[in-house]
Amino acid sequence: MSLASAKFRGCPQRKPEYFIPSQSARVTHSELQSLLRQLHRLADPAVAKGAERFGIKGANVLGITAPRLRALAKTVGTNQELSLALWPTGFHEARALAALIGDPALVSKRQMERWVRDFDNWAVCDACCAELFIYTSYAGECAFRWSSQKEEFVKRAGFVMMASMAVHLKRLGDDKFIPMLRAIKRESTDERNFVRKAVNWALRQIGKRNSNLNLLAILTAGQIGAIESRSARWIASDALRELESAAVRRRLQSREKKNRTR
Repeated sequence: MSLASAKFRGCPQRKPEYFIPSQSARVTHSELQSLLRQLHRLADPAVAKGAERFGIKGANVLGITAPRLRALAKTVGTNQELSLALWPTGFHEARALAALIGDPALVSKRQMERWVRDFDNWAVCDACCAELFIYTSYAGECAFRWSSQKEEFVKRAGFVMMASMAVHLKRLGDDKFIPMLRAIKRESTDERNFVRKAVNWALRQIGKRNSNLNLLAILTAGQIGAIESRSARWIASDALRELESAAVRRRLQSREKKNRTR
């Protein structure tokens, strides 16, 4: 069964995070408004102004630092119904919070497809993919499908999923990541900044997973570097700089030595 068509049966049913479980009862209007008021109280115009430098701007950006948003998520706990209620508000931080408190065991493929079409900046894209979507049963399937889409942030989402799975889903075998390297090579000529950076990120993270994948990622980077494309050449050279470094080699050797002695 191929990764592109199968569910990730090795995915955990719940995020291995610090969240306090909460009941997923139907959210009332007053509960939603109360949480939105908390978000507005945390808003900082200076933070919102600073976010503009990273391409995150607009009237829907309140300006809340990541540590404050995570602290709020911890007090709320895992709450899928509240996560779903927050998303349509359109506020940047409300959507990031929705990703933090969502329950991957209750996230449907339909929800993922609906949310990914709403992505309009890299921050919400990355939060949803890395904090919520990768822990669903549809992670691999969606990662592959999105990686071939035309929309900038949908395609980015596919590769952010791949990068995040390489980092966080420790139980997955190498066979789940080899097809990702083919997708990375296929999309390496996309010149859009937010896409090429995600492609590069996925290549590097897969290559840092273990020595076998490190070798395969280096070979893939070599193939990408031979493509007549400015984007492909940048992806390859930047990835090789890290993947062939002595620091990465030492880290992989140390990790594998510890695994052998267990």
